[in-house]
Amino acid sequence: MNDTLYSLQRGTTPLLVSLPHAGRHIPPTIAERLMPRALQVEDTDWYLDRLYAFVTDLGASLIVPRHSRYVVDLNRPSDNRPMYAGANNTELCPTRFFTGEALYRDGQAPSPAQVQQRVATYWQPYHDALRDELARLKNEHGHAILFDGHSIKSELPWLFDGKLPDLNLGTASGAACAQSLREALATLLQSQTQFTVAVDGRFKGGHITRHYGQPAMGVHAVQLEKCWSTYMHETSPFEWDATHAARVQPLLQQMVRTMLDWTPR
Repeated sequence: MNDTLYSLQRGTTPLLVSLPHAGRHIPPTIAERLMPRALQVEDTDWYLDRLYAFVTDLGASLIVPRHSRYVVDLNRPSDNRPMYAGANNTELCPTRFFTGEALYRDGQAPSPAQVQQRVATYWQPYHDALRDELARLKNEHGHAILFDGHSIKSELPWLFDGKLPDLNLGTASGAACAQSLREALATLLQSQTQFTVAVDGRFKGGHITRHYGQPAMGVHAVQLEKCWSTYMHETSPFEWDATHAARVQPLLQQMVRTMLDWTPR
C-alpha cells in the first residue's frame, strides 16, 4: 500500500467505500502552473472522509486519495472518454473549474505525455488498490459491494441546468449492481422527506461505478452524489456545517447498513 497516494483501511464486511475526490494535495511542480485560485481546490468533494468516518466502525473498508482531482480525476477513464455525451464534461486532468474558467495559466495545461505520466503516477495505483481490495472482499465473502461517495455544489450552471437534487443515486441505470440492491437503496432514499432525491438521473455513476460494477461477477457498485448544502457551506471558505451534517449522516448510515444487510439472491 502506498500511504503517500492514498489511505486504505481494510474492513471485515463485503463493503468498500471509495471517496475519489476527497484529496486536496497538489504537488508544487503542478501547483506553480495553475491559476492562483486553483490552490483553494474549490472543486473538492469536501470533508467526505469526515462525513463517512463511521463506515469503518461498521466494518467497511475505506479508501481515500491524498491528491486533488486537479492533479488527475480518479473517477474518469484513463483514455479521457467523456462520461456524459453532449454535455460539458470534466476531464481526466481537468483544465477548467466547474464554473468553466481556465484552471491553468496560459500555455501551462498538461501535454498528452504529462497526462499519461499522471495516470501512471497517481491514477493507476488507486485503481490497483480498488481492484485488489474488491478481489479480497469477494474472495472472503462471496460478493463485494463498492460504494463510491461524492459531493458537489448544488448549482453549477456551466455543468448543469438549475439546482441539483440533494441526493443522487447512480447505478449506471441498473447495470452496475443487482436490481434488488438498487431497489433497496432507492426505496430507502425515496421514503424520507428531508432531502430531494434522484435515481440514475444526471448522475448515473462515473468511471468507478461503471467499470467495477459487474454484478454477474459478484461485484456490485453504486454511487451517491450529494449536494454540499446537505452538510457544509457552499461558499468559500467551504466550512463544515455540523447542524446539516447531523441531519444527513443518519440517512447515510442507513444506506451503509442497507448495503451490509443485503445479500445476493
